[in-house]
Amino acid sequence: MTNPEHYAAARAAGRLNLVPFVSVDHMMALLRAEGVGRALEEIAAHVEADFLRWPDFEKTPRLASHSLEGVIELMPTTDGRDYAFKYVNGHPKNLRDGLQTVTAFGVLADVATGYPALLSEMTILTALRTAAVSALAARALARPESRVMAVVGNGAQAEFQILAFRRLTGVREARLFDLDPWASEKCLRNLAGFDIRATVARTIEEAVEGADVITTVTADKSRAAILTDNMVGAGQHLNAVGGDCPGKTELHPDILRRADIFVEHPEQTRIEGEIQQLAPDHPVTELWRVLAGQAPGRRSREAITLFDSVGFAIEDFSALRWLRGKVAAGAPCLQIDLLADPDEPRDLFGMVRRAGLQPD
Repeated sequence: MTNPEHYAAARAAGRLNLVPFVSVDHMMALLRAEGVGRALEEIAAHVEADFLRWPDFEKTPRLASHSLEGVIELMPTTDGRDYAFKYVNGHPKNLRDGLQTVTAFGVLADVATGYPALLSEMTILTALRTAAVSALAARALARPESRVMAVVGNGAQAEFQILAFRRLTGVREARLFDLDPWASEKCLRNLAGFDIRATVARTIEEAVEGADVITTVTADKSRAAILTDNMVGAGQHLNAVGGDCPGKTELHPDILRRADIFVEHPEQTRIEGEIQQLAPDHPVTELWRVLAGQAPGRRSREAITLFDSVGFAIEDFSALRWLRGKVAAGAPCLQIDLLADPDEPRDLFGMVRRAGLQPD
């Protein structure tokens, strides 16, 4: 159905002002019905499809408002037909108050009219898309026989990362390490019943030694060296997820100088990623070019590959596009009265007056 036909039909049905809203409860119901593994695989496929048409998108580093407590960001993009943005925060100190360190919501809209077509929670959806992108990158960059991953930082993202690698790559063993033993035990409990062998390491060195893939996903907003150069060996693939804003890193810069580095959008990653520690002209490769066959990925079995993941708006666009398809196919949502839609577009006040407004 073309856009004019769509809006004519919607107006005739009296639902032009209704916008599908996917709440947290709706998202959990969708995952119960679909399964987490299937959702991760489908989101990864949507991301890959959009990465293969990367030049079609408007691209800009996210708009960030930093404070001593954290950061609030807007992440917009469009392919000329659909427009998406995500509101997301990062507040590591929230944890001590029993709050999430990262929350998000997002909108997908129709460029032709400017009308929103979908409003959704994106705290859970962002965790899904972040994990899906990590595994998609590893599928292109890690050694094909990779079976063991180490996960350093066992907070809110850890299980999603492990299950994405289980579904999209050959990983079957996960070694967990966190400075807080409760986080690792939590992760271990949550993974019970999944086809993955998870164990808790006593030290970070025990977790990463001999692992094929190392994922770092810590929350502290600080310039840290979670991994030092002596911990990383030939052939390993590093999935650096936690460093995602200025002044927040996880890897010692000596590791970066040894690795072949792959990024989403260089202009954003040089501000927020691990490579903020390097010279502005340090060479990196855009992941989309590898997926499109325009640039090499892993050069040899001995090469160290690093996906410097900070999250980019096109990935959120892909996740929202996936969700719109699920809603169209009957996934649970709430139709909310978000848009004023007077019968005569120029008579907005008349709409208010007919609702019972009296002169004052």
